[in-house]
Amino acid sequence: MIDKKTCETFELSNEDKAAIDIWVAQYPAEHKRSAVIPALHIAQKANGGWLSEAAMKAVAEYLELPQIQVFEVATFYSMFELAPVGRHKLCVCTNVSCLLSGSDEIVSHLKKRLGINLGETTADNKITLKEVECLGACVNAPVLQLREEFHEHLTPEKIDALLEGLE
Repeated sequence: MIDKKTCETFELSNEDKAAIDIWVAQYPAEHKRSAVIPALHIAQKANGGWLSEAAMKAVAEYLELPQIQVFEVATFYSMFELAPVGRHKLCVCTNVSCLLSGSDEIVSHLKKRLGINLGETTADNKITLKEVECLGACVNAPVLQLREEFHEHLTPEKIDALLEGLE
């Protein structure tokens, strides 16, 4: 498991900076702040799936922004992780549409299968189970997100097949 205290340093690689520059170039020079979300995504990926304080500071420094502006964005959106996560992050929507369509059963099944609660990671660091407010796929509820993929119309059987497919 990653120890948060050992992640006191972080540097954006040249590739990371180039990727951020592509986003910065899409906005007027005085609006670099508009690139904060994609820059945080890049830093999060480079930092093993989560944003350490050092990673957020590196983004702020690179974009020449006050650190607080970057921290505000990172702490507001559920797509950013402020602590280490497992190799696979299962984001389960528990908002109204998903709840009415059985997301509570899906969450219960996942908790039982994985032996963890929402917000926790399995002992082998393989899977983190996260509750999210809305994934915007209400018509296909219940829904979970794994990487950039949505898994919709979930059932316990579909969950079992999904878990079996994870390395």
